Amino acid sequence: MPVFLPGLGAYVRWQALGVSQETRAAVSLAGPLAGWLGAAVCGLLWWKTGNNLWAGLAHFTALLNVLNLIPIWILDGGQAIPALSKAERIVLLTSCVLLLIFLRAPVFLLVAGGAAYRLFDKGMSIAPSRVTTAYFVALLTAWGLVLLLVPMQIVGKP
Repeated sequence: MPVFLPGLGAYVRWQALGVSQETRAAVSLAGPLAGWLGAAVCGLLWWKTGNNLWAGLAHFTALLNVLNLIPIWILDGGQAIPALSKAERIVLLTSCVLLLIFLRAPVFLLVAGGAAYRLFDKGMSIAPSRVTTAYFVALLTAWGLVLLLVPMQIVGKP
């Protein structure tokens, strides 16, 4: 059962549940997807009202969620990456480097570093999971667009 941490999300312990790696990855990535929807609403509110509070919330949420997608330890990215094969991890790493270059968002360097570290993981999936890879990359790209389109604003500053 998930353990909910107010303001931070939920943590799910998977041991002895017989859940596939692909399902675990989908559940782990669902939190950042829901967070993206909330940040997108904040971004739209900022665009419509011009209120810097909404821009700050959207941008800060984007930074937190990209950090949460670093594929290490108990972070959501770390729970999703076991479903990826070595080739798919290379795709993830390449995607992060491209996001870093094209969006000029240094936070993707941390995700790329985590993906590079997990290239040498012994618990790697042999069966490819293209759906999970596409989901992971699409989610990172969506967060990158929030970082690109919604500037970091300090509340009270024009």
